[in-house]
Amino acid sequence: MQTPYELGNRNQTTTREACIQFYQALAQRCPTVLQFSQIGVSDAGLPIHAGIVSADGVFDREQIRQAGRAVFFNNNGIHPGEPEGIDACMALVRDLCLAPERLAALGRTVYLFIPVYNVDGSCNRGDASRVNQDGPESFGFRGNSLHLDLNRDFIKCDSLNAQLFNRFFTAWDPDVMVDTHTSNGADYSYTMTLIHTQADKLGGKLGEFLRDSMLPAIYRGMEESGWPTCPYVNPVHVSPDQGIADFLEVPRFSTGYAALNHTIGFMPETHMLKPFADRYESMRALLDVTLAFTVAHAPSIQALRRQARQPAGGRAQWPIRWRLDETRRSRLRFKGYAAVYSPSLLGSYQRLAYDKEQPWEREIDYFTHFAEEAVVRAPAAYVVPQAWRAVIERLDWNGVRMERLGEARRVQAQVSRIQSVKSRPGAYEGHMFHDELTVETSLQTVELQAGDWWVPLNQDKARYAVETLEPQAHDSFFRWGFFNSIL
Repeated sequence: MQTPYELGNRNQTTTREACIQFYQALAQRCPTVLQFSQIGVSDAGLPIHAGIVSADGVFDREQIRQAGRAVFFNNNGIHPGEPEGIDACMALVRDLCLAPERLAALGRTVYLFIPVYNVDGSCNRGDASRVNQDGPESFGFRGNSLHLDLNRDFIKCDSLNAQLFNRFFTAWDPDVMVDTHTSNGADYSYTMTLIHTQADKLGGKLGEFLRDSMLPAIYRGMEESGWPTCPYVNPVHVSPDQGIADFLEVPRFSTGYAALNHTIGFMPETHMLKPFADRYESMRALLDVTLAFTVAHAPSIQALRRQARQPAGGRAQWPIRWRLDETRRSRLRFKGYAAVYSPSLLGSYQRLAYDKEQPWEREIDYFTHFAEEAVVRAPAAYVVPQAWRAVIERLDWNGVRMERLGEARRVQAQVSRIQSVKSRPGAYEGHMFHDELTVETSLQTVELQAGDWWVPLNQDKARYAVETLEPQAHDSFFRWGFFNSIL
């Protein structure tokens, strides 16, 4: 049973329709291994599907949770112009279903996947929206039907996709997530680069495990698979020869959102200047390597996640913002091309290009650590007045435990007052995002009304509550404009 990619010329990606039909046929053929169904609709009214591969035919989430089984989640097609993950996932699921040795290797781990997340963009096909990308012949568009970038929507949830994703992710609570992408920007020799949940931000023993155990194993596995991989090429200045830094994926991004749930997240970024066939093969290798590590270390990952959640109610402080720590650096062996500057034909500035006739390999600075930039004292609880329905909805979608007040009461509470705000000059993802703000906090007597919501922090979802309700956090509801009417 071949995928559309395998039936093509290695420079073609599946359509959404062919992808869904493939999984439906595979699920019909292997009903005790694969469950595939619609889980919601997009803003354009198109169905969004998800699949579950389970070696013993158990697909019920509660049964899987009670059995203590690990969940590996693969999200694809959030940017449909970057489609190799869609095709690689199809082949992997097919192999799990039809090759007994592959299914046996999955063990007790459950493989959960969304085949095409941005279904609207996947139907808006063309060949010109990814300038200089080397294939495929035709592909989808980055934005959805509302022209939203869905990889900026995980907190504000303007799209039906993101609202569904919040509920779906909360229900399944995956241990590891891989969200597949294609990168652009600098030129270098690597076909695959990797963004991961930033380890300091993930925090604690879980962050140490990611940095010291999981990442080295993935890089070794990719090398052994024939696809040497480097960290995502995020230059600290202009070009990689001047050093690169880890990407701080705040909660608007998929992996940053995953971190709010103590999930280890990866965002593999194949290099758009490489042929589509190579990008496909390297993505398949990345999925195989990461899944194999998860299966082998599932008990450790699950235990570390439980440990990360345990002290939530007893914490004295919460970090809510991070910055690159330029005092701590390591060295990374990197293979790049010479950066060359020439006068631009479009204006009075120098144009940067990379000369493949001048390859180089040497050690460069690599900044992997982030320091806490802002820390808040942990309250016992937050209070959200019932009038702020959009905020309450999002807390609910994410499983945040809330208690509705049965009667009015007067309490002493720390109240944050906005002193100043600097917003972006134009709309960003449909919002006037507040980049800078100053806050003054004071102890006040507050009148709470019957029906207002009490959000205690002695719960598993404390981190999500803190990083959305504290106004100074990277992607707080305040920064996204949910409280603009008070300004």
